[in-house]
Amino acid sequence: MSNQSERQAVGAVDRALLILETLAAQPQGLPLAALADDLGLPRSACHRLLQELVRCGYARQLREHGDYALTTKLPALGLNFLGSTGIVDLAQPIMARLAETSGDLVRLALVDGDRLTFVAKAQGARAGLRYDPDMGIDVRLSCSAGGHAWLMTLSEERATTLVAAQGFGSPKQYGPKAPTTYKALMKILDEDRQRGYSVIVESYAPGMSAMAAPIVRRGGEALGVITIAGPLQRLTPARMQELGAPLRQAAADLAWVSASSPMFERRG
Repeated sequence: MSNQSERQAVGAVDRALLILETLAAQPQGLPLAALADDLGLPRSACHRLLQELVRCGYARQLREHGDYALTTKLPALGLNFLGSTGIVDLAQPIMARLAETSGDLVRLALVDGDRLTFVAKAQGARAGLRYDPDMGIDVRLSCSAGGHAWLMTLSEERATTLVAAQGFGSPKQYGPKAPTTYKALMKILDEDRQRGYSVIVESYAPGMSAMAAPIVRRGGEALGVITIAGPLQRLTPARMQELGAPLRQAAADLAWVSASSPMFERRG
């Protein structure tokens, strides 16, 4: 393959992945024109890539000449991958126990390169307000308990690099008490390290609080984080202090069982 052909192939792959990522956030689908305009692609090129994704079973057209949307093939691949690693099955009993203790939502997020992604959850709230976001989303590092729990295990340089790559976002994307400067964020991370787990109050979203502990393997590398999140009226600062020990114990248990997962064996 010539260098020009290689560049064209790489460009097509990048564009196809951009289309998949964009459609993943639009379950109702998007028209060709809107998708092409959003991604800055020529409509003819966008149409060709969509037709290839349709042919391969990753996208579908909702009606003739209508919007394009993802099929379940892509999430099925992700679920199959996570299932084959065994990590979710290993983690579920530990998460369920913590959810029962806390009475709120418990989630597991795994580190994968420069990303931290939610992959499993256990709901402890039986009634009243329930905080229950979608799985599969990348964690916003600068304003979330999960993000802070991961960043607190890293050097200031590495943490700053990760946040810079993702950005702080716009005010509508976080809560009123979220840090918006690196200096403010580093101060919070120092407090988290002293405590052994992160705590946020109305940082990720108004009226919501959360806490998280890193899942650290021997040697200090964080494999992921475990979080508890809920409405502030229930998950108060005093309540989070009570849950600190159970949260850290769950993180330690998850670090121990992770040795049984081939996903983490290969990282050793």
